[in-house]
Amino acid sequence: MALYINQAFSGLGYGSILLLAALGLALTFGQMGVINMAHGEFLLAGAYTGHVLLDVMNNAEVAFVVSIPVAFVVAGAIGLLLETLLISRLYHRPLDTLLITFGVSLVLQQLYRDLFTPQLVPTPRPSWLGGNWSFGDVIIKHNEFFIFVFALVLVIALALMLKLTPLGRRTRATVQNRDLAESLGISTKATDKLTFFLGSGLAGMGGVCLSLIAGTQPTTGTGYIVYAFVIVIVGGIGNVWGTVIAAFVFGEAQKLLGLEFSNDATATVLVFVAIVVFLQFRPQGIFTVRTRSLA
Repeated sequence: MALYINQAFSGLGYGSILLLAALGLALTFGQMGVINMAHGEFLLAGAYTGHVLLDVMNNAEVAFVVSIPVAFVVAGAIGLLLETLLISRLYHRPLDTLLITFGVSLVLQQLYRDLFTPQLVPTPRPSWLGGNWSFGDVIIKHNEFFIFVFALVLVIALALMLKLTPLGRRTRATVQNRDLAESLGISTKATDKLTFFLGSGLAGMGGVCLSLIAGTQPTTGTGYIVYAFVIVIVGGIGNVWGTVIAAFVFGEAQKLLGLEFSNDATATVLVFVAIVVFLQFRPQGIFTVRTRSLA
């Protein structure tokens, strides 16, 4: 039993990483319909930011704390640049955004190879995240618990932002009806840019947390982008709380089935089969964002 409990806690940590990767997509894909295949590279931008700051400061504790806001700005700036130069010209053309952003992801991967190394780059953890709590045979790792709490704090902050702030109200108005929002004086182009910056920045912070569990290499983000899209679709496109539920269910199912079958590949196949069956009965996902139409 203790083995399953330990694996369940690992599932929370893994689900938290997936949640941090998917939160930004829940905004950009949900609001703008942009299929951003470079989103995984925004994760890496955050992870490499932590690595660079560690080299500069030579202090894991300070570098980690500083890297969280810096990674948000760095990844957000890359996302804003992508939106301004390319994606802003491709709205209402989702297949074109898929192709363009896939090409951007390859460019960024090569850039990471040139700036860093093709090999796995380990990022030392702060000392206060390197241990664990033991309750008999049950072990809770400090880093996984931190990622779980950090992800929940970000979700609550994002939900409050969408509900209470002017940006959140503009975002919700744009999602419900872009043309009507424009007629009311809302600059949907400016809203799109801010939303893309926010979604990319969230991915950057997720990359910092990812570096606590695994090392970083140029193709690491590719392994998370498919899962992130699946989680957004299952949760309900553009719905934050649906994304939360889907991420943790996916993480727990992956870890517990992997333990049961002693094979992560088998667990992944079973999880995706369950998702396909679920979407047959509920194609809109767990929740759906209400929209309004002039028709």
